[in-house]
Amino acid sequence: MNHATTGRRLLKLSAPLTLLAAPAAAFAADGVLFGPIPLDFVLFALTLLGVALFHDHTLKVALTGLVTIVAYKLLFTGFKFGDGMPGLGMHFAHEWVTLANLFLLLMGFALLARHFEKTRVPVVLPAILPDDWKGGFVMLIMVFVISSFLDNIAAALIGGAMAHQLFRGRVHVGYLAAIVAASNAGGSGSVVGDTTTTMMWIDGVAPYDVLHAYTAAGVALVVCGIPAAIQQQRYSPIIKNAHEHTHIDWIRTAIVSAILAAAIIANIIANVSLPGLADQLPVIGLAVWIVLLLTAGLRRPDWEIMPETFKGTIFLLSLVSCASLMPVEKLPLASWQTAFGLGFVSAVFDNIPLTALALRQGGYDWGVLAYAVGFGGSMLWFGSSAGVALSSQFPQARSVGNWLRHGWFVAAAYVVGFAVMLTVVGWHPHPPHKAVSTPAAAVATH
Repeated sequence: MNHATTGRRLLKLSAPLTLLAAPAAAFAADGVLFGPIPLDFVLFALTLLGVALFHDHTLKVALTGLVTIVAYKLLFTGFKFGDGMPGLGMHFAHEWVTLANLFLLLMGFALLARHFEKTRVPVVLPAILPDDWKGGFVMLIMVFVISSFLDNIAAALIGGAMAHQLFRGRVHVGYLAAIVAASNAGGSGSVVGDTTTTMMWIDGVAPYDVLHAYTAAGVALVVCGIPAAIQQQRYSPIIKNAHEHTHIDWIRTAIVSAILAAAIIANIIANVSLPGLADQLPVIGLAVWIVLLLTAGLRRPDWEIMPETFKGTIFLLSLVSCASLMPVEKLPLASWQTAFGLGFVSAVFDNIPLTALALRQGGYDWGVLAYAVGFGGSMLWFGSSAGVALSSQFPQARSVGNWLRHGWFVAAAYVVGFAVMLTVVGWHPHPPHKAVSTPAAAVATH
């Protein structure tokens, strides 16, 4: 008798207790169903809800959710590659390259962001800004551009630092929402600009398949950026020519360029010259760390940030692992309507696991999805990692009411940008970008 059969018998024995706790639950051969929804998704949704509600305990919530989902599948449903601990081991043996790549990139990009901040480029750039509301708008464009080649979290923090200098420390909540929106918009069309697009890249999506997200992102930046800049200028006018005599650290600038170049070249080699290598080794993450270590003698990385970065990375990897355990064959079919809805969902739930689910399911237009889950998270302060990070600098942003009241234009920009992209580019779903193996044991079990 296999573990799944034993689990199903235990499930039937415990049915009265479960029904008392959840009257709407029904039972099927593959586990508990809440109407048409498998319990796997309910547990995952509760985990994401816990992350949204308990911002000071996100790591604990994510790890608890992962342990709960794994325990449920061990006892009742089994895994795609088999039942019990062997099935769990096979699952993570299949996922380890993706998780390792994500771990190395998140840790490495945190150091990359510090290198870029210390180039002093962010301090020099504001010297060229106009001294009216257009200065605030141009700064948002800078955040957009920075996010296209640097992680959107780093771009948001750099934007926050520049805004603090330019506006005498008085930054309006609406403008903070626009900074987050600009960083998420800028990262949506670049595989090195957002964790979600980096995940797509790692998973085998070609960089040019997300590039058309900029069709929507550029429109959204204008729609939300102009009213935000006018709002900020009325609240606290811009300071002209702040830090105009600061000099750029060109060695750190070269290090940043070398790290980004190494990541891009490694990806090209792994997918073009040595096909299949990216499925066996975390090539992109290793390339980033090789350059980081080789250049450490030229400019010391800020190793002190690693413990805190490690916690944040484990949090995100826990959510991605939860997503990898979901029965995606039971999700609604990929469509532009689904992608549009995911944008609003990502404003409440973290977009990392939503992207992981979409990648496992396949069939999306990746540029449309990248914009939806990337920019959509800007509609609330905790809807994206960039928003959470910026709110640590500006505590006044941690108010859903103020964010919605003063940053209403972000939601409007999302809808307008999405509509323009569908009209101009259209919906072009991509076929599966990588073969999905289905072992005979898994077919026999499920």
